[in-house]
Amino acid sequence: MNVKLKYSIIIWFMLLSCTGGKDEQVFFKISREDLADKIKGAWALQTIGVTYGGPTEFDYRKETIPDSVSIAWSDTMMYHWMTRGPGLYDDIYMDLTFVDIFQKEGLDAPASSFANAYANAGYYLWHANQQGRYNILNGIMPPESGSWKNNPHADDIDYQIESDFAGIMNPGMPNGAAMVSDRIGHIMNSGDGYYGGIFISAMYSYAFINNEMEEIIGSALACIPKESSYYQCISDVIGWYKMYPNNWRTAWEELEKKWGEDIGCPDGAAEGFNIDAKMNSAYVVIGLLYGKSDIDRTMEIATRCGQDSDCNPSSAAGVLGTVTGYKAIPPKWASGLTLIENMDFQHTTISLNEAYKISLDHALAMIAMNGGDTIGNEIKIKLQEPSIMPLEVNFPSYKLAGKADIQMVLDLNSKNPFETEFEGIGFVLRGAPRNMKFMDTYALLDPEQTMNDFILEVKCTVDSQDPFVVKLPLNFLKRSPEVVCYRYELAQGKHNIKVEPLNMVEGVQLQLWDMIVYTR
Repeated sequence: MNVKLKYSIIIWFMLLSCTGGKDEQVFFKISREDLADKIKGAWALQTIGVTYGGPTEFDYRKETIPDSVSIAWSDTMMYHWMTRGPGLYDDIYMDLTFVDIFQKEGLDAPASSFANAYANAGYYLWHANQQGRYNILNGIMPPESGSWKNNPHADDIDYQIESDFAGIMNPGMPNGAAMVSDRIGHIMNSGDGYYGGIFISAMYSYAFINNEMEEIIGSALACIPKESSYYQCISDVIGWYKMYPNNWRTAWEELEKKWGEDIGCPDGAAEGFNIDAKMNSAYVVIGLLYGKSDIDRTMEIATRCGQDSDCNPSSAAGVLGTVTGYKAIPPKWASGLTLIENMDFQHTTISLNEAYKISLDHALAMIAMNGGDTIGNEIKIKLQEPSIMPLEVNFPSYKLAGKADIQMVLDLNSKNPFETEFEGIGFVLRGAPRNMKFMDTYALLDPEQTMNDFILEVKCTVDSQDPFVVKLPLNFLKRSPEVVCYRYELAQGKHNIKVEPLNMVEGVQLQLWDMIVYTR
């Protein structure tokens, strides 16, 4: 194995302390061939799922995709996206960024290694991932980089769609998956956003040892604290499934009525757009429950739930692929894999074929560390009683007070700063710097190489207190995704804000879009 088997004393202690004493040990036996096949099924169907749902991503918000809208598939779709739109596979290449660190530094690699690897990668990121990257590049390291007080996107879906690998490398060992997630998931998320990754990876873990989808879901949910809104949301979905076992759209409607409003994500607050982890995890669960372990139906339902309709069928399909294994994937879906399995994913040096092998090595190492054994072709996995994660609550008791449209531009000719007042306990001022040579606010590089490294510095003052300076690079890869400044946990009452660029130059604008206000 190309894996360091040396484990830190702390991690050993955590592993041993969550697996019970000798009298409580229970082992699950699986052949090396079957374990490898399940790992391949997990990676392959995850890739198929994100491809299947890609064309409808966020086209349907707060509504399901009607049956009248066909979802196309062909055996060349994956090749098309891999060669012409590789950014679709952020679900995969983000996983592989972390897999690669384990491969290079060993299974006891520190959180800082994962954080620095993804923060300095050359691919686009959004939401919690991009804010986490910005935080890291500006000296805020995990877990603070994923805390809601430093990351307005902390409840978003990001680690949820990247956590698959943690479950794949921990077959039957949800606590091992949680240990991996504690190091990595807190880079970009906390609270419900973190629980999304814990839940998804735990489903993968249980899918190696259980074929019953309801039991897999229930066991994974047992890892989440019952006091959390994440637990309550997924528990509601399970209840609605039992009430309406033959109508997933009725369950979707109940979900939308109770949980459909997002307050955290600055893009989604007071909008139809919803990338909240618990909501999109609920769509994954709807797909898995109503799909009845049928690959076609599972992916279709998870996709037709709308919102993040590529990530959700990817997670659902990956879990189901772990149950069924690679060999059971119908030719309709598997036929396109041979065209891409040797192709490296964007900004990585890892292909699907390599991911299959690396994850098998990592799984065997984790099994051994957990007290399992390999004798010939037989692998014994020491099973784990799930440990419940500590309670993390983002935006406690927060409510949206409003979202004010601003649409203001500050440039070299602006005579006055932006000033406004609000009443509440927190705010997020949305906007972005822009190089006026480009129409696209998210453009990366100046073709004339004159502004590539320019960082707009903005002085923000709240209630005439000591001002703080926000750095906003023109390069989208290095800046906060759409936030100029924000503050939470203010005293309830009236507040004033002043925003003033410090080093504005010709050809650059600071665009202010709108402001979200919170109260209790």
